[in-house]
Amino acid sequence: MSRWSSRGSSPTRADADGEPRATVSAQAGPRIHGDGIRVSGTLPPMYDRTVLPDGPRVISARVPGARSLALAAYVLAGSRLESPEIAGVAHFMEHLTFKGTAAYPTTRAVSEAIEEVGGSCNAATDRESTVYWARVPLRHADRAFRVIGDLVARPLLDPREIEQEKDVIVEEIRSYVDDPSEYAGILFDRAMFGEGPLGREIAGDESTVRGLTPDAIRGFWHGCYGPARMVVAASGDLPHDEIAARVAEAFGTGGPAIPTPEPAPVLPAGDRVIVAARDTTQAQVCLGVPALRRDHPDQWVLEVLNGVLGEGMSSRLFLTVREERGLAYDVHSYLVDYADAGALIVSAGVDPGKIRGTVVAVLAELARLRDTPVPHAELRKVKAYLSGHLELRLEETRHIASWLGGQEALHERIHTLEEATAEIEAVDADAIRRVAGELFLDDGLRLSVVAPPRAGRGLEAALVLPGAVA
Repeated sequence: MSRWSSRGSSPTRADADGEPRATVSAQAGPRIHGDGIRVSGTLPPMYDRTVLPDGPRVISARVPGARSLALAAYVLAGSRLESPEIAGVAHFMEHLTFKGTAAYPTTRAVSEAIEEVGGSCNAATDRESTVYWARVPLRHADRAFRVIGDLVARPLLDPREIEQEKDVIVEEIRSYVDDPSEYAGILFDRAMFGEGPLGREIAGDESTVRGLTPDAIRGFWHGCYGPARMVVAASGDLPHDEIAARVAEAFGTGGPAIPTPEPAPVLPAGDRVIVAARDTTQAQVCLGVPALRRDHPDQWVLEVLNGVLGEGMSSRLFLTVREERGLAYDVHSYLVDYADAGALIVSAGVDPGKIRGTVVAVLAELARLRDTPVPHAELRKVKAYLSGHLELRLEETRHIASWLGGQEALHERIHTLEEATAEIEAVDADAIRRVAGELFLDDGLRLSVVAPPRAGRGLEAALVLPGAVA
């Protein structure tokens, strides 16, 4: 995932000895440019940050007049910390918290605490973090703090619920396998990242989920869910000091150090082509290359490159693969990034008889980015699209909390909206061409296909970039 999915870190950190630092604020303006020109800023501070003593890092953005309060708690642990024997335990843990907590002992009690005031609450597990979030009317803000705090700090982890939830998660896994688009993505992860934690399905598989024991689940919770290893982000019309005080009360203190994950393998780490036969009327294709780790110096260049290639209906892939050639109904590109690895992926749903033609067309677009500078007018439009899309997202409290919390949890620093748009604007055509030349190599190409029997044969020979040197 990239910054656009709101993953990310911080301009300041807790001191090495664990002592809290003073609250800091990031201002949106005014600013002094290098040429001495003063530019006035009209936005309020983008965020305030506090490290609670032996507790969570708290980051918040006050949004005057907002009618909602959004809260997001990031646990700095995901499926990347799992051994093969307990694959899926991070995702299982996320499910299990909603089965009951000390203050809300049943699933119904958890959900009603938020929904009876019109709010929403959910969670998501990724490979390097797990996030729990709630959004409620501002006048009921206390419910968000109490519920999310209880979910992550005081789950019951009832053994009876564990056995029942295994059936639920197995059905979830089956739904992914039965969904050709989802399954093509799962297979691509295996092709790119191999059989290790970055290549395994986050939810695990049926056998590992069935084999999870209460002790294994409790061990994961005790080892990874300490409040001192969490980030809590909030957005709404509440002062930061009040938010920090509520977090301190709801989340508590303490927790062990998060284990260090095994390093990412040298990429690509799996088979060049993986094909799965399914009796479908459409084929799903994922084609990609190794890309950049999170916070790589060229990460913003890659964001813009990806915008040119496959974001939106004005992107090159949409206009050529779909509109001009009629090869696919859906075609787009996206980025995934981890602390030490990443990938750029193109996904398409195509007629089974047009798989090869689609692969060739996508490779031609990669080669065009590698060989030819993006025209100025096209680059200007893509930058405006990316910046505008981000601005619109950050009008809503949940996305603001996600933007701040994700960066605080995972990135090396937090970008304000102005800083992010400046990074986008600074990208030029030469930088895009340079990064494309570094990434788009024959040896790095990996392909996954889910298609009717025999439709995916002989594709490895097509994995050659036009004019490429392996």
